[in-house]
Amino acid sequence: MIIRKIAVGPDYKSGAMHYVVGQPVLDKTYKIHTIKINKETQFVEVWIEDEGNNVVCWKEFNPAMPISIENNINF
Repeated sequence: MIIRKIAVGPDYKSGAMHYVVGQPVLDKTYKIHTIKINKETQFVEVWIEDEGNNVVCWKEFNPAMPISIENNINF
């Protein structure tokens, strides 16, 4: 499955940080390119892309953290 959005934190509505593929970040100099689960570490990784199409890993979340995952579902 392709991850579209994650929410990190204990309270989805008011206390979590939300990350969505395509969302601008870092003063709109980057956008979220991919959100994936690293098969080796089980960490959730957020990858970002700049205007020059350079993609880098921006954040990693430990699987022990409360994370809600929303998959991209195309019907």
